[in-house]
Amino acid sequence: MKPLGSNITRTLDTGAELTCADNSGAKKLEIIGVKSRKGRRGRRVAAGVGDQVTVKILKGDQEVKHQVFDAVIVRQAKEYQRPNGTRVEFEDNAAVLVEEGVPKGNVTRGPIAKEVVRRFSAIGKIASQVV
Repeated sequence: MKPLGSNITRTLDTGAELTCADNSGAKKLEIIGVKSRKGRRGRRVAAGVGDQVTVKILKGDQEVKHQVFDAVIVRQAKEYQRPNGTRVEFEDNAAVLVEEGVPKGNVTRGPIAKEVVRRFSAIGKIASQVV
């Protein structure tokens, strides 16, 4: 995984609800864990754009509902700053389901942050729009 140059504000806490941005059959997701982030006792671990999280599917097709998958956060509503000084924010919080680094769906809905495409190139191949 490549490092990000951006100073991303991590605002998506454990228990946050996300929309699924791919066509894997899931609609609503809930964050239940954050991968590769260490926490401190009594402090909840948060995630931001480009982070890999573990999610539980709340709404969706019957074959994927109530299952646990890995996902990558592709949009967040809280603004963050890029190295060139521009600030980026999206309308919603969204994630793409992945299995061993490869997206579960084959097309995405809505824009995808370019920090995600830089870190996970397989998501960039199925992205409809990169911002």
